[in-house]
Amino acid sequence: MTSSPWEITTELVLITADVTTSSIDAPVGRCGGCSYPRRVSTSRQASARAQVPPFEVMRILHRVAQLRADGRSVISLCAGEPAGGAPGAVHRRAAQLHRAQAEFSYTPALGIEELREEIAAHYRLWYGLRVPTEAVAVTTGSSGGFLLAFLAAFNPGDRVALARPGYPAYRNLLTALGCEVVELDCGPDVGFQPTPTLLDDAVAASGELAGLVLASPANPTGTMIDVARMAALVEWSRRRGVQIVSDEIYHGITYGHGSPEASGDPERPKGVCALALEPDAIVVSSFSKYWGMTGWRVGWLVLPERLRAPVDALAGNIALCPPAPAQAAAVAAFRRASYAEADTRVAELARVREIALAGARRLGWDPIAPADGAFYLYAGVPLGQYEDSEAWCAALLETHGVALVPGTDFDRVDGREFVRLSFAAGAEAVTEALERIEAFQAS
Repeated sequence: MTSSPWEITTELVLITADVTTSSIDAPVGRCGGCSYPRRVSTSRQASARAQVPPFEVMRILHRVAQLRADGRSVISLCAGEPAGGAPGAVHRRAAQLHRAQAEFSYTPALGIEELREEIAAHYRLWYGLRVPTEAVAVTTGSSGGFLLAFLAAFNPGDRVALARPGYPAYRNLLTALGCEVVELDCGPDVGFQPTPTLLDDAVAASGELAGLVLASPANPTGTMIDVARMAALVEWSRRRGVQIVSDEIYHGITYGHGSPEASGDPERPKGVCALALEPDAIVVSSFSKYWGMTGWRVGWLVLPERLRAPVDALAGNIALCPPAPAQAAAVAAFRRASYAEADTRVAELARVREIALAGARRLGWDPIAPADGAFYLYAGVPLGQYEDSEAWCAALLETHGVALVPGTDFDRVDGREFVRLSFAAGAEAVTEALERIEAFQAS
């Protein structure tokens, strides 16, 4: 039998050590008659930039799965995942492609032209904005979009401001990229959203900023930035040369509160688009929330001209392209029937939101963020015997089978008394969860 030209031999394994390193001379590799020991160092640790906290939701979901595997009844209100999944037209398009045995090779790094054109048309439909197709970059979910946006816009050492409480992946990604995160203390007094005054205070305290991350509707609070505040933030940023990155992934999931332009009409805006006031803003969006396509992993960026070529180059090096089958199917998300289906889901979310808000008040939770958009309720809870919301949430899950997210995942300073409840799971799940929480608080 002829051996492979790459043959691993196990005849010689040497283990050596000294006071500073520990390594193994791994099995010898041979190629064309040459051999060499492959030394594998065991002394190096993970890089400093990798030392970011894990996303708490993933740990909780793992525990939920363990409990369910043990036969426990668990209601999970921790994930930001809409019930119902993708619109029917998207499923049908995916099925058609599968039946046709469509060939899915690499696409352009910024996505297929048809999808980019549909996204550009979406901005005309919802916001009355003319976005050129070349400004659109399709990404691997909004998470891939944030990575590309931060890489393209900021240098190591740049100071980037964001709201606290806020989505933890913003600060974790920025930290991993070597940026300095400047957290703005955005409590109930400012509607959980940044203000020019808070930005002035941040600059006065520690120096100029390079970037500002906005989120409206925001995770975890569901609060929104209205036109007047967006205009004030844009004017402040423009004066100081600060790059705005606007997270708009929850646009369309609004309830008519704090968003005067929101309506049930699918042809009307569903949130304030930063591009309407600042063409130089970077907008991040996604198919995951309004269209319910979380696992399809397709999102997008709208980019100013100066960042389009850099993002194209970065995207090609990082992931080559977003998932080709998901891109092809996502085109159907922009059909009128898909908008109607998504709006029907938003109407149901509005009903569940009222159940969640009423339940939170009955439970004595305070303060409660307005939840003007998205599908989260962020509120202070009576801790009772528990040290903080992490211990409170852990006990709730283990004793009464309800999974919430502790506020410390979103706010490491003031989140110890807060929790986030996702009401995307539906009315039945939320109603039963609230009953279990009431029993837990009474125990």
